[in-house]
Amino acid sequence: MPFIPHTETDVADMLAAIGARRIDDLFDEIPAGLRSGRLDGIPAGLPEMDIAALMMERSRQDAVALNFIGAGAYEHHIPAAVWQITTRGEFYSAYTPYQAEASQGTLQVLYEFQSMMTTLTGLEVSNASMYDGASALGEALLMAMRANKRNTSGRVLMPGVVHPFYREVVAATSSAQGVQLEVLAHCPKQGRTLLDSLKPYEGQDLTAVVIQQPNFFGVMEDVDALTDWAHAQGALVVAVVNPTTLALLKPPGQWGQKGADIACGDGQPLGSPLSSGGPYFGFLTTKMEFVREMPGRIVGRTVDLDGKPGFTLTLQAREQHIRRAKAKSNICTNQGLLVTAATIYMSLLGPEGLARVASASVANTRKLVAALTQIPGVEPVFGGAHFHETAIRLPKPAAAVLAKLAQQGILGGFDLSRHFPELGNAVLVCATETKTEQQLTRYTQALRTALA
Repeated sequence: MPFIPHTETDVADMLAAIGARRIDDLFDEIPAGLRSGRLDGIPAGLPEMDIAALMMERSRQDAVALNFIGAGAYEHHIPAAVWQITTRGEFYSAYTPYQAEASQGTLQVLYEFQSMMTTLTGLEVSNASMYDGASALGEALLMAMRANKRNTSGRVLMPGVVHPFYREVVAATSSAQGVQLEVLAHCPKQGRTLLDSLKPYEGQDLTAVVIQQPNFFGVMEDVDALTDWAHAQGALVVAVVNPTTLALLKPPGQWGQKGADIACGDGQPLGSPLSSGGPYFGFLTTKMEFVREMPGRIVGRTVDLDGKPGFTLTLQAREQHIRRAKAKSNICTNQGLLVTAATIYMSLLGPEGLARVASASVANTRKLVAALTQIPGVEPVFGGAHFHETAIRLPKPAAAVLAKLAQQGILGGFDLSRHFPELGNAVLVCATETKTEQQLTRYTQALRTALA
């Protein structure tokens, strides 16, 4: 808990200095109807020792559930050194590095992060992060509108197998700025986007095509064919990717004959704990030819007058922070602390370690699905290759089954009925490298019991 050193006398002196009678006067612009009033349900304050004892008692009531939910946020092992280093004061309290001479450490970390993300995605330039994966996709599409000088309609083909939360965020944040989303149907048997669904759009004015790999169902898309088709129509390709999968899969920069034009996604798998849904961070990479349309910060490496290497913000138009109407984006503060953790995580694991994480996750999900589909009535929803999550169909309503699993301390998956009711009692399940044989068996037995 924070330590606040101000005494009542200190507070009174500060209020007097600014001409306020009490602290509430600082918030007098808030209408009375919006104020909460007395918080009668909140108990009186306690001494620090009593608070610590109370919180310890409450924490003992928490149970750590066995988690098989993926759907965009993944439970990976995070080496202890990651956050031990990240929370050092040099990183933890570092502010925006406007003054390069005073911020070389922060700038170097961001530069290393950018270098790692360009290596993973196979593209030439990265910014220093975005808020999260969903908002990064929205910014990528706005960037595509600025960068595509050939097709300026703002029409974007959005496959229905892109994460539904991403689609909702894009519709909320980007549609008012000219992005026109047209959702593509997916193959009900294969769970992926087929070229046939694109044929009605051939020869039309399209600004961008979104491709998620693996898609929301964990199914592998034919990224080469989709990318080449988009480029043949004069559209830019915006890739949505999970960075862990790129340790094994072809990077977006190598899709098709020319590669994707922009890649984005959520960096949560790279050292960020699930933490009740955040905070996470987004990443955005692109080809060098589009660098001046990229939102957010970019750190560059240079040399000083003495020939020593140094780092500084570059290609950073000042209106990004002051003249918002002319800015590429109104995103300014990046998720620097999470990016620091990701940089340390990737440095510790290296390419080989990240590949082992991805391989183990794929293997565990295959084992889990093989075991679950031995239960009568449980079947895979889609055929074909998938990565470390996949959809299964249950013989009973998914919500009721998941509730029974939760009573046994198991988070059994993501209920697909809200976003994909046509799939029936379908659940998206995921197993990362953190799952043991015993845990896979426990989930299988618990599901068998819940269905019985």
